[in-house]
Amino acid sequence: MALDQYRDEEEDEGMSFLDHLEQLRWHLLRSVAAVLIFTVAAFLAKSIVFGKVILGPSKVSFVTYQVLCKISDALNIPALCIDTLPFTIQSRQMTGQFSMHITSSLVVGLIVAFPYLFWEIWRFISPGLYSKERQAARGAVFFVSLLFFMGAGFGYFILSPLSINFLANYQLDPSILNEFDITSYVTTVVMLVLASALMFQLPVVIYFLSMSGLVSAAMLRSYRRHSIVVILVISAIITPPDVISQIIIAMPIMVLYETGIMIAKRLEKKRALEEQKLSENQ
Repeated sequence: MALDQYRDEEEDEGMSFLDHLEQLRWHLLRSVAAVLIFTVAAFLAKSIVFGKVILGPSKVSFVTYQVLCKISDALNIPALCIDTLPFTIQSRQMTGQFSMHITSSLVVGLIVAFPYLFWEIWRFISPGLYSKERQAARGAVFFVSLLFFMGAGFGYFILSPLSINFLANYQLDPSILNEFDITSYVTTVVMLVLASALMFQLPVVIYFLSMSGLVSAAMLRSYRRHSIVVILVISAIITPPDVISQIIIAMPIMVLYETGIMIAKRLEKKRALEEQKLSENQ
């Protein structure tokens, strides 16, 4: 293990700063190429990507609304069923539809290509780590991608339809019609999906901070109340002014924070056992 660490350091020292920049350039070029390939594919599949995916939460046939109606029938709670969305989507700018077509295709390309994108970033970062650190971070690409897609799915299937339903039914006066611009609609959906995907990375962030010794389980527990306030504030920022939507996104983030505490505690126990074995061998 020490020999591997020595070899890694020797190889790293053998590369100049320009060599590292060249490597970074190729990693970035491959990442951008992957995103562009999926973006072009999404752009060509306009009827599916835009008609069914992006505009999905704006239609009562969306899977979330259908599930809520089934739950409403089973529990005999009519308020749960969302069978009308009293709003229309318009394009008030000449380039509105075309620019949103490009934007939505780019976002879809970024989301689909994310595992490869992160893998390229990880390939550039990992050679600079010690063998022990690389071993501890095994499976990083898988878990980061898994949490990213879980967060994106949560934002798309849960947060977006509930937020759209709230905003569609909110009226200051019955004489005011809700006619949303396509730019506003797409921006709202994209923000909710990407924000949820990033928020779901909390356990990974805590893992690496704990592994580097910057945070501990005791410290995370002591700041639990503060974290709840911060999570609620962030939830209020990224969601519409709807208390229900804020609570819905805050709850899984709080669960992920508690998961991070357990991860930090497990790492501390593992570190303590390794130190104990090392002292016994000495």
